[in-house]
Amino acid sequence: MNTVLSKFSSDYRIKSSKFLGFLCPAATITEAEEYLDSIKKEHPTATHHCYAYLLNPNEPIEYSSDDGEPNGTAGLPILNTLKSHNLMNVILIVVRYYGGTKLGKAGLIDAYQTSAQQSIESATLNTLVPIKTYELEYDYPQQSLIEKWKNEFTWIDLESSYLETVNLKIGCPKGENELFKRSLKSKEHQLIRFEITGESFHIKN
Repeated sequence: MNTVLSKFSSDYRIKSSKFLGFLCPAATITEAEEYLDSIKKEHPTATHHCYAYLLNPNEPIEYSSDDGEPNGTAGLPILNTLKSHNLMNVILIVVRYYGGTKLGKAGLIDAYQTSAQQSIESATLNTLVPIKTYELEYDYPQQSLIEKWKNEFTWIDLESSYLETVNLKIGCPKGENELFKRSLKSKEHQLIRFEITGESFHIKN
């Protein structure tokens, strides 16, 4: 999966209509709505603010809006373009300024798809990895065991605390999780504790 870490834009024009695309990062519905509101404030006189978002790689949420365009001619083409690029945790908004010439349904689909495509082509994409999250606690003499796991698995450091004992919050890609969990359980007696804490995602820069 891919995502973006900042806003990217495009400008597509056809038959006097202007289509401005904005690809923005969003990890939650609230963040997506905040980006949408900000774009609406930037372009209050636009004819339409059509959009689609894909959120949460562990339990995907998708939504699209035609914002007054004929059903299926705007939001869905934007959403399908996001899917074709395997994008997640993003919202893509296409702002239209009507130029006086009707494009027809096929023309609208093509225009919104082209605008979305150009926004994605302008972007720097980052890899998004769904992970399982863990907390480990262990005594310092067990550091060699930790280093062994780091070499055997894709070990993602999230947070660490080195006091009387070592406390780590880590992530493991979901594809490696079952093997990693079995390895943890087999060495559980060498740890003070370990706990599976949930699901998240990791962004590779």
